[in-house]
Amino acid sequence: MDRELSYASLRVQSGRFAAALMRRGVVSGDRVAVQVEKSVEAVLLYLACLRMGAVFVPINTANTPNEVDYFLRDSQPRVAVIRPADRALIEPHATHAGVHHVETLGAEGEGSLPALVRESGEDPDPPRNPGANSLAAIVYTSGTTGRSKGAMLSRANLASNAAALAEAWHFTSRDVLLHTLPLFHVHGLFAAINTVLASGSSLVLLSKFDAESALKRLPQVTVFMGVPTHYTRLLQLTRLNREVTANVRLFISGSAPLLMETHQEFLRRTGHAILERYGMTETLINTSNPYEGVRKPGSVGTPLPGIAVRVAGAAGAVDTRADVTGALEVRGPNVFAGYWRDPEKTRGEFTTDGWFKTGDLGRIDRDGYVHIVGRAKDVVISGGYNVYPKEVEMELDALSGVLESAVFGVPHPDFGEGVTAVVVPQPSTELSEADLINSLQARLARYKVPKRVLLVDELPRNAMGKVQKNVLRAAYSSLYARVI
Repeated sequence: MDRELSYASLRVQSGRFAAALMRRGVVSGDRVAVQVEKSVEAVLLYLACLRMGAVFVPINTANTPNEVDYFLRDSQPRVAVIRPADRALIEPHATHAGVHHVETLGAEGEGSLPALVRESGEDPDPPRNPGANSLAAIVYTSGTTGRSKGAMLSRANLASNAAALAEAWHFTSRDVLLHTLPLFHVHGLFAAINTVLASGSSLVLLSKFDAESALKRLPQVTVFMGVPTHYTRLLQLTRLNREVTANVRLFISGSAPLLMETHQEFLRRTGHAILERYGMTETLINTSNPYEGVRKPGSVGTPLPGIAVRVAGAAGAVDTRADVTGALEVRGPNVFAGYWRDPEKTRGEFTTDGWFKTGDLGRIDRDGYVHIVGRAKDVVISGGYNVYPKEVEMELDALSGVLESAVFGVPHPDFGEGVTAVVVPQPSTELSEADLINSLQARLARYKVPKRVLLVDELPRNAMGKVQKNVLRAAYSSLYARVI
């Protein structure tokens, strides 16, 4: 059943969630780890943490107990909020990690946390907001070493980015955003919800993206945010046309590169030029194509107000010439405070003059538009999610019969990039693709599991013995090609 919440109700109910957390001993600065399905109550829980100064730690709902164990041990939350069905699986890990309380929250608002909220009664007026530089969230982003890093985002990071996006995208109180994104990702949690809050606009919250459901809701909204996969699936529906999108003033795409063909076909079918932007966990949103002006296909636009982007050469020297490819670096109020409990890693990711090294390769054209041309590291972006090969390789190499493996991304018509693995079996060992994939599904989130695992005699290497993933990407570039 559809529910409507006014801003007044949002304030009261988020206050009640804050009261429930306080009953569990949560104070400003404490972490609250959350792995739950998308729901109104999940949004209220996030807002409750913001109001009382608790640090929100979202965990991907696809992460396995094996993965969640690390997040709990590393972030050391006072409270963990999980799905009711996961309690028996997660609670032992939470106990081992020293979590004081485990609460449950279901997709329909059921669970121990909502029950505690009801017992807590009226909003007790949570403590005053802490300082702007205090932590608001820790969002984990995997590294190429296989160990996840917690990106510390301050209240100032969130507030400045929400204000910049509301201004850049012309949000007003008359807008209605169709929200089909997950709440454990900076795109759906911060770029979407915080921008709505900053502008006093409204949103329609769907539990997940479904092309048919999204198409049905488009006449009721003014803005849609999605990842490239959402747009390719909408284009598969013959009913997507100018009439059904007439009320929408803005379509936004991010989290992965949008193919030029998708941009052009969407424009032809609907009359709307999709607005691409560029962000990452550590910086939120950095750049955006203009609301008014040329939206260049293949470009992520210009830096948002107050944010600067530059290109550095191989030796780290800044290159201000147009259209020179190099490492992208960012500076601004959006840039995170560092990695949780990892000052050495934090220092290594910043230049001596304070710019954050994004790890992306790009160029800035003569009009100031940023173009992402690749990644310095081999991260795979599949369906809008970052998949770090080393993490998958570690799990593959631990399987019986596997001598070594290499994981990489190649073009995929639906997901942008398909996670792909090649495996060298141990001598005299019989392996099957299906068995390897099944084994990984118990160890990794679904989006990290390779779509194909190919068995080979050896991995290509250079003279230094390093695996040549560029050779693998070229060899399997047409693996997922399909006739359209």
